[in-house]
Amino acid sequence: MSAKLSPVLAVSAVLLSAGSAAFAATCEKASPRTTTAVLELYTSEGCSSCPPADRWLSGVAAKYAAEGVVSLGFHVDYWDYIGWKDEFGRAAYSKRQHDVAAANKSRFVYTPQVVLNGRDYRGWSSSAPGRDFARLKEQPARADIRIALDAGDAGLAARVEASVPNPADRAGAALYLALTQNNLVTPVKAGENSGVTLKHDHVVREWVGPIALNADGKASLTQSLVLPKGARLSDLSVAALVQKPGSGDVLQALALPACKA
Repeated sequence: MSAKLSPVLAVSAVLLSAGSAAFAATCEKASPRTTTAVLELYTSEGCSSCPPADRWLSGVAAKYAAEGVVSLGFHVDYWDYIGWKDEFGRAAYSKRQHDVAAANKSRFVYTPQVVLNGRDYRGWSSSAPGRDFARLKEQPARADIRIALDAGDAGLAARVEASVPNPADRAGAALYLALTQNNLVTPVKAGENSGVTLKHDHVVREWVGPIALNADGKASLTQSLVLPKGARLSDLSVAALVQKPGSGDVLQALALPACKA
């Protein structure tokens, strides 16, 4: 579930130690003691059945924003061949979807696909999400995450720290980070959605990981992000999750909107 780093993304990943210096930040947030819901939508601008799912993700994320739900829109690239290249599609996101399928013991991938905390989630278009988010919230978190951000006109500096207290939960667990963007609008001029103007929220623009935990079950990631071209700071968020790539099991997740003093 790893991705090649973008040339606009400078990343320094170091293991967290007791001597880590404090990170001065404009804003910061720590994960709750209960498990956070993580929604992953696998979508494409070349897929005619995807726009309703894109709208659903925007709506459910807004409805449950106070619950801290982490929403990630992964645009895959395997629909590009039919005539419209999705600007936000990445081969790395298609690979992640294949990894998700393997973890769910599925032989194929499809769009739109919604994944809830690592599991294929067919009930997304029903009334089930609220109930299922509440069910996850009843479970104690198995990892602790802290995100600290310092934003300016030129970029976004971020530090993420994660720890897994219980040794039994550490095997195979890793830290991942995403930069997401809202309010993206695309007039599609070819392919199955030709002539349609699409709006996307929570689009994953950068994906970093896996960052392995150290022997104490801790990891830290420090990075500087260049803002996507034309992006407004108010449309950006940084999300982090601790997950076991092999099983897809999500131990905890956290998202923090970019902020500026």
